[in-house]
Amino acid sequence: MKLLVTGGAGFIGSAVVRLAVARGHAVVNVDKLTYAACLDNVASVSGSPLYAFEKADICDRAAMDRILAQHRPDAIMHLAAESHVDRSIDGPGTFIDTNITGTYTLLEAARAHWTALGKPESFRFHHISTDEVYGTLGDTGLFTEETPYAPNSPYSASKAASDHLVRAWHETYGLPVVLTNCSNNYGPFHFPEKLIPVVILNALAGKPIPVYGQGLNVRDWLYVEDHADALLLVCEQGSLGRSYNIGGNNERRNIDLVRTICALLDERRPEDAPHDRLITHVTDRPGHDLRYAIDASRITAELGWSPSVTVEEGLARTVDWYLANEDWWRALQARDGVGQRLGKAG
Repeated sequence: MKLLVTGGAGFIGSAVVRLAVARGHAVVNVDKLTYAACLDNVASVSGSPLYAFEKADICDRAAMDRILAQHRPDAIMHLAAESHVDRSIDGPGTFIDTNITGTYTLLEAARAHWTALGKPESFRFHHISTDEVYGTLGDTGLFTEETPYAPNSPYSASKAASDHLVRAWHETYGLPVVLTNCSNNYGPFHFPEKLIPVVILNALAGKPIPVYGQGLNVRDWLYVEDHADALLLVCEQGSLGRSYNIGGNNERRNIDLVRTICALLDERRPEDAPHDRLITHVTDRPGHDLRYAIDASRITAELGWSPSVTVEEGLARTVDWYLANEDWWRALQARDGVGQRLGKAG
């Protein structure tokens, strides 16, 4: 296939780009190159004849029309999004613009492109979203594809809105879409403002490791390369109009995750052990969801996918990657907001 991947210089998008090229797909990477994007993420495939890059904003309809007409993709994998909850608390407008207006603009460009191609049944618009649209769980239960939406942050609300737009364009216009909602991703090339990179990099620097509240919030952790594998599978074989939850089957409390990372660093940098001495509990963020947990049985039953990486294995790989790629993360630490406490607005 020829895939157009929006946000392909970001964390998850770049994993999709790298895997797609490795599997022989042609890929057009469309990215605005905002603060969280990094072309080094796709350096390993940038010289491939299967890869092309277009710097463009998904809110720019003329640019989207030109790119689609020029490259004529068989499928669009839409990953471009503002995704940091703390930033959405401080500045929700950017999330409305990118996640809602950008998705609308891309849908309309995709619909025009699909119509110009003669509305082929093989075309796909794959919208990649988050489990945060479902809100929060108590101590028990799992999110299914039928769980009612109940977003609690500006970020998750903007993603919920984009999900609804994609469904509406399928029902109203017949645009062939598939949707996926994933749990928390982690792994190589994770931008250094998110929890796991913050823990690793602060521990390496001997700085306090911030843990919101008591660290009792629970997340299901999905290794990013497992996620990329699932996304390509859904794009190729998912049923039209269908949504698929993608999870790692790896629920952990934040505090336990942090301690696991500290133990891994104790093994690799024993001269600085114990790293958990740096754990510092800080004021929780407003509206912090207690627990996310995914029921991924649909994608397993219908498409045969299941995660292959346990959280213990994935965290070890991730820690080793950061230790081996200091040049990559040091270059990003000077970017706006990195290393600062965001999301305190009440």
